[in-house]
Amino acid sequence: MSGVSKVTRNMFDSVMLPVYAPAAFVPVKGKGSRVWDQQGNEFIDFSSGIAVTALGHCHPALVKALKEQSELIWHTSNLFTNEPALRLAKKMIDATFADRVFFANSGAEANEAAFKLVRRYAIERHSPYKTKIIAFKNAFHGRTLFTVTVGGQAKYSDGFGPKPADIIHVPFNDLDAVKAVMDDHTCAVVLEPVQGEGGITPVDADFLRGVRELCDRHQALLVFDEVQSGMGRTGTLFTYMRYGVTPDVLTSAKALGGGFPISAMLTTNDVAQVMEPGVHGTTYGGNPLACAVAEAAFDAINSPEVLSGVQGRHEYIVSRLAEINQRYGVFADVRGLGLLIGAELSADYSGMAREFLAAAVDSGLMLLNAGPSVLRFAPSLVIPMEDLQIGMERLENAVKQVAEAKAK
Repeated sequence: MSGVSKVTRNMFDSVMLPVYAPAAFVPVKGKGSRVWDQQGNEFIDFSSGIAVTALGHCHPALVKALKEQSELIWHTSNLFTNEPALRLAKKMIDATFADRVFFANSGAEANEAAFKLVRRYAIERHSPYKTKIIAFKNAFHGRTLFTVTVGGQAKYSDGFGPKPADIIHVPFNDLDAVKAVMDDHTCAVVLEPVQGEGGITPVDADFLRGVRELCDRHQALLVFDEVQSGMGRTGTLFTYMRYGVTPDVLTSAKALGGGFPISAMLTTNDVAQVMEPGVHGTTYGGNPLACAVAEAAFDAINSPEVLSGVQGRHEYIVSRLAEINQRYGVFADVRGLGLLIGAELSADYSGMAREFLAAAVDSGLMLLNAGPSVLRFAPSLVIPMEDLQIGMERLENAVKQVAEAKAK
């Protein structure tokens, strides 16, 4: 490390591409739902790296899998297969509607693969003109040019030149809006069962059933982006299981690796048959190291003990938010499923989510936002109740701090 100056937060501003604005502290250690910075200050983590570390930091089962696989084989390329990838794929298939799996490294890559797949399926099976993708306003599907275009937020997609064509956005949970644009040129409808970046908005059950029926009627595929809502986050392994509506394609990432980069696209045998060697691929996707860690994470999350504990934690957070709101009147709405909860700020505090996040850090709490006016709660699925209680106390301190500063 000779020649490298002492690492500080200020170094970020001179060496990193300025696409992020990270907090003033630098986390250096995590254990469970607690994190420590360079100065030894402790934080309760309600963010889980944006719903990634679903089993907390440095979970023993994941550490064990990483250590063991790191001494066997890390990477082979897709010219070869490997045991961890095959084991993980089989477990995901056995637990879901799917027959086939494609592994990649990020949610964007999984969604990119899904969008290419549905276009190819429609073209191969139906017509070269059946390419329309219906997506939703305020959605988020990744940062590649294709996925950011399917995501319905101009602030992420504008300014990069011509966008992929034949993508239409309609209001979320509005079945009439979908009917108005759905036709036989539609290849797929793409949605998040809980819109994450768009403000933590769950899909309406009747709307979801209606979309499934429209897809069947027009021979279009239904794609669920469960990058954030999947892997136990809402109390079932995947959120589609709560609704009893089965997609044709599903994407997973974030918590799939428990903190190690990996993603997956799942689909049926019928849809998968339009793909063949060379049509799509990835250098690192399905590597043994990532799949070994993800298998350990999958086994832990897909257990009655973990999944059954999500709802009780949800109810505790919601009840404490109601108590805080009685005292300070900062929230207009609290919504979400399981441990993906959004607290929308009231009109007086509209656009101030970042101020609440900064105050939370001052109080020893790591928190997220979902847009400028929604606080997002996505703690570990196994966060101890003691940590949850302390975290909510620190949140109340932060709310008090912002409310008092605003009243001055």
